[in-house]
Amino acid sequence: MLEKRWYPVLYMFIVTFVFSSVIIGFSFSTRSLVDANAKIAFEQAVLQVLPNQYEDGMTKQQIHQRFTERIAQPDAQSGGAYTLKENGGIKAYAVPIEGRGFWAPIKGLVGVAEDKKTITGIAFYEQNETPGLGAEIAKPEFRDQFAGKVMAVTDKPVKFRRPGEQLGESEVHAVTGATQTSVRLERIINDNLTQWREKVK
Repeated sequence: MLEKRWYPVLYMFIVTFVFSSVIIGFSFSTRSLVDANAKIAFEQAVLQVLPNQYEDGMTKQQIHQRFTERIAQPDAQSGGAYTLKENGGIKAYAVPIEGRGFWAPIKGLVGVAEDKKTITGIAFYEQNETPGLGAEIAKPEFRDQFAGKVMAVTDKPVKFRRPGEQLGESEVHAVTGATQTSVRLERIINDNLTQWREKVK
């Protein structure tokens, strides 16, 4: 009788152990692939925000090669930004931005021209905002409006306006229907750009 009571418990233990081992093993076997894809996503975002560095249809290998050949790692001179250098000088900066979105962290980069005030682009390599709403920040329709904007000298280099409102040289439209994501992204961009400008003064 006692053996019958223990049988279901032992059976469930064995089944759980086997399936857990399979899942853990699968996780370890795919970790390197996940890390490699994350690295390429980051490198692609860097190229996207810098002038004439990214082309549609580039393969992962091409992205990595161009990043390796043309992009310099952050240092004190760049204020912690990745840089595109030409003829020994800095042509543009890729400033990392990171902060808490509505649902999860948002990580990306803002491209800034050599004048340290004109934005050349924005891209994201990690975000988990609501599909169809907050996640629209990753779409070209939202990102393209940053190119050519000039950062304001205030503590808000870039200001978000409601969709449809008239824009100034330092303003962009927020995402329609994604108020919380827009508010948080505006703060992320401005906090990180303000800190960067202090470092490269």
